[in-house]
Amino acid sequence: MKDLIVFLAKALVDKPEVVELTVTPAADHSLYELKVAPDDIGKVIGRDGRTINALRTVVTHAAQKKGEKVRLELIDDRRPPQPNGNSAPQP
Repeated sequence: MKDLIVFLAKALVDKPEVVELTVTPAADHSLYELKVAPDDIGKVIGRDGRTINALRTVVTHAAQKKGEKVRLELIDDRRPPQPNGNSAPQP
């Protein structure tokens, strides 16, 4: 599964050498966290999230064929989180 996600992600981005994937097993599923270069986030997300949703669909169906459950998350490191949890900058 990891190879499939990395292969698809590298095909989408301009900087494939930066693509990282971490796997965290949980009780009922595996969490895959995909990290790409900040300039490539938009390419992976796509218009209205269509690309990342398609990637999640492919990965979910491939996992189901193997009898597994997976969750794919895209890690966005472009903006550090605000201390109060709001994404809007403070005045």
